Amino acid sequence: MATTIKVNGVDRAVDVDDDTPLLWVLRDVLGMTGTKFGCGVALCGACTVHVDGIATRSCITPVDSIGASEITTIEAIGATAAGASIQKAWLDREVVQCGYCQSGQIMSASALIASNPHPTDADIDEAMSGNICRCGTYVRIREAIKQVAQSNGQGG
Repeated sequence: MATTIKVNGVDRAVDVDDDTPLLWVLRDVLGMTGTKFGCGVALCGACTVHVDGIATRSCITPVDSIGASEITTIEAIGATAAGASIQKAWLDREVVQCGYCQSGQIMSASALIASNPHPTDADIDEAMSGNICRCGTYVRIREAIKQVAQSNGQGG
């Protein structure tokens, strides 16, 4: 079924079944491969995108549930203040190891910073708890988020 979704500020017409997961629309139909497939059941966080600024697992989000919502992917997160800050901190703290989970990690972290510029450790734990990193870069992820929080004037 033909539908229009707004991705990274651009209306995109897609012709897919209503129950097609957003992940596959982004990757297979629109060719936006920055969002990764991990587990397919919303447990690992690799597929995280923003839907109206909220970190959302795209692997279980049917495209017909999007409606007029704005989807932001890793390809455009650097255009937001929170996303640019997180990406810079990721580089400063050398967070990335293999990199596979990092788009989802960055999307979750930037949603956290956008909604809570001064997260506590508990806030960070809660926001990042659904993101798995097989390489174990959790300490550097936390440091990067704290760097952004401190640059926002205070930190947790």
